[in-house]
Amino acid sequence: MENCVFCKIIAREIPGHVLYEDNDVLVFLDISQTTKGHTLVVPKTHRKDVFEMEASEMEKLFSVVPKIARAMKTTFNCSGLNIINNNGELAGQTVFHYHVHLIPRYLDDRFKVLFVNNMAEYDGDALAALKDEIKRKLES
Repeated sequence: MENCVFCKIIAREIPGHVLYEDNDVLVFLDISQTTKGHTLVVPKTHRKDVFEMEASEMEKLFSVVPKIARAMKTTFNCSGLNIINNNGELAGQTVFHYHVHLIPRYLDDRFKVLFVNNMAEYDGDALAALKDEIKRKLES
């Protein structure tokens, strides 16, 4: 894609600090470095978001994640790791080339991931209705 910064990194038109590469996947450091070692895993084929990804592409992409994660853990001695993927502007996606963030976590980092607990709004019947609605779409 012509104006995609990740496609430009893949094509080596602009620099990227590449950690890993194979025929289908490129892994490089995120320039924002939310925490030390913050890394991106991207398919070499331009896909806007998860809704455009094929299962085979996801298999290839996620097959390298454990290898990169282990290297990050031994390199940085991080206490944990967030694996984050944003799809669509509302979800926080800012580069519209599918990518997965690997964000090492340290005891003293300032990065926060917040989930809202809405459990009180969804009893067993409400969850069953949601499940049924999604399953109907899976079967069609």
